[in-house]
Amino acid sequence: MTPVALGIGVVMLIAAFDDDKGGDFDAPPAGGSLRIGKGGVPPEYAQLILDAAAACDAGLPPAILAAQLKQESGFNPDAGSPVGAQGISQFMPGTWQTWGVDGNGDGKRDVWDPEDAIPAQGKFMCSLVKKGKAHPQYNGSPIELALAGYNAGWGRVDQYRGVPPESFARGETYNYVKNIMAMSVEMAGPEDAGSAGGWTLPVEAPAGTPYHQRGPMWSSGYHTGIDFVVPIGTPIESIGPGTVVTAGPGGAYGNQVVIRHPDGMFSQYAHLSRLTVSKGQKVKGGTRIGLSGATGNVSGPHLHFEIRTGPDYGSDVSPIPYLRKRGLKI
Repeated sequence: MTPVALGIGVVMLIAAFDDDKGGDFDAPPAGGSLRIGKGGVPPEYAQLILDAAAACDAGLPPAILAAQLKQESGFNPDAGSPVGAQGISQFMPGTWQTWGVDGNGDGKRDVWDPEDAIPAQGKFMCSLVKKGKAHPQYNGSPIELALAGYNAGWGRVDQYRGVPPESFARGETYNYVKNIMAMSVEMAGPEDAGSAGGWTLPVEAPAGTPYHQRGPMWSSGYHTGIDFVVPIGTPIESIGPGTVVTAGPGGAYGNQVVIRHPDGMFSQYAHLSRLTVSKGQKVKGGTRIGLSGATGNVSGPHLHFEIRTGPDYGSDVSPIPYLRKRGLKI
């Protein structure tokens, strides 16, 4: 990997290595829409960001790219740094040689042109997200790992088997990831008020095991969702409108349902005793999708609930900020 400098104050990617997966942060929701205008994305860059995210087949929320741009340059296409980082995405020249693209088809790969730099940023981040997904044993979600790799180099992610700790580089990479994950909440657009069914908790019950609790009983080394402590047979509801993409046995998850929502994010409901929806079915917020149970790898009855950037294991983010952003109290 070519050295690169990135960051609001600029951090050098000094890695000569390669690889990925992510950290212990309150991963905010970052779906398929953006907040445009005051407090969000400048209108002239919104479609570039949306297109760059959509071009990634690994699950890259546009709000993450937007938060990066705000962190890196404050959306300033003329931004430079003392160490040589250039443009709105703050690429170092060597890294631009590898990842630069001619996004607008004018025959040039121009790091100072947002129409080239933002697609290149998306391409680079997409490759890092894929690396993160290939390392589920690392500490952090694929998005967190990608951000750490973008900032400090994938070699550092390999070295620490996850997001580098606060002790590395005076916490610069750790805080870079933390800040962008938090900032993406502000960059994400409001949900479509016309979406049928609104948003609701999957079940009214106390939360048990929290997100990212460590333990040897989980193959990733940490808990990838949150648990709701409910007896077998408790009705479970979709948290919002969407389409069922999985409904059936899920290995250690037991009987599970996975729903894709309009913002491009996915919710998962596991260990169910009974399913009442099928793959391809459209649901609303509050649609009953099944009954809680104790199927799969469990020590007792409960609902295991996840929010993901993709439909599969290993793309988890913290569910609580996602739910709270939709006005839910938990």
